Amino acid sequence: MSGTDSAPGAILGEEASLWAALRGSQDQPARERLFLLHHAFARAIARRHYRERTRGDLEPADLDQYAFEGLLEAIERYDPDRGVPFRAFASRRISGNVVDGIGKASEMREQLSWSRRMRQDRVRSLSVGNTEQSESALDALAELAVGLALGFMLEDSGLFGSTGEDCDQSMGTAPHAWQSLAWGEMKDLLVQELAGIGSREQTILKCHYMQGMAFEQIASLLGISKGRISQLHRGALATLRKRMAVRGHFRLER
Repeated sequence: MSGTDSAPGAILGEEASLWAALRGSQDQPARERLFLLHHAFARAIARRHYRERTRGDLEPADLDQYAFEGLLEAIERYDPDRGVPFRAFASRRISGNVVDGIGKASEMREQLSWSRRMRQDRVRSLSVGNTEQSESALDALAELAVGLALGFMLEDSGLFGSTGEDCDQSMGTAPHAWQSLAWGEMKDLLVQELAGIGSREQTILKCHYMQGMAFEQIASLLGISKGRISQLHRGALATLRKRMAVRGHFRLER
């Protein structure tokens, strides 16, 4: 998913074919791949503005979302036939979107931040399914807890570039050796099971938990509604839970 492992020449060759596929038939996988190739570039622009233009009153994740919006718009508007490198074309649009976002945020301090909205989207996505399918409020709460635990593990997994140490330190606790080992083994199993679910569901989980994208951004990337993203997110976590249950994890007992 990183898009940074290929040699520069290979990336340029790949990009040419991706732009041709996107402009020729609006190929959705090409759009997704182009986004992944350049999302780190967009995030770098966001972080530069965070350092230069904010006074700690915004979260970096907020600016990332503005940058992702600008990147998605640039992908839609870019014409490779004009001979301008994509990043040269996209940088002004991404930067402008971040600056506009900072300006709007200064007038909307009381509104929820992107990161809080992502967490609320996540909880709402899981709560709807639990309410409809569970036999009692206690069952629904347990199901929600399992879904949130899976999400936390996805964020904390080695696949997503985190070891979990920051979380442990921020909580003021250091896990025992056996706890760290068990947690690590469970995360490894989760990553293995993630590879066994549908490709679109994988994309949604990776974009949300790996790239920190809100449901609205993923919906724009995939060309479907935010509500559908919520449904697919819920279904993907349910599938992961079932697969993990077969391995002996996340089995709820009455």
